[in-house]
Amino acid sequence: MHPESARLRFKTCLFAVVAILSNVLGNFFLKRGMSSDLTSPLQYITVLFRPWVAGGVLLLILWMLSRMALLSWADLSYVLPVTAIGYVLVALEGVWFLGERITAHRWAGIVLIVAGVALVGVATEPQTVPRQPAKGSGA
Repeated sequence: MHPESARLRFKTCLFAVVAILSNVLGNFFLKRGMSSDLTSPLQYITVLFRPWVAGGVLLLILWMLSRMALLSWADLSYVLPVTAIGYVLVALEGVWFLGERITAHRWAGIVLIVAGVALVGVATEPQTVPRQPAKGSGA
């Protein structure tokens, strides 16, 4: 494997992990910090200053930045399926830490997501087509 290709692959894997974990943890923090008695838009704004919610917002900002970086060098058709493993982690997190119940239909969907992630992650290069600057773009 060419050194530049190996570096891109490592960088893609690293940012995929950061994107997945920051998304999963950010959503967990939001859920943990939210209450069910919010009735007005002002209450939704004030809840942003609760520690759990503020932490969740910061983690979701990290998720967005890492996803933007990831999409700048890896194909969308690779990034979306690989980061979909976050859905599985969110379901497990809900069961283990929030006491949520998951039906058999949801577990079946989770198994399908895992199968899809495995197929895309193992069988596909992160970038399938080299990017060429558009003609007349000055780049």
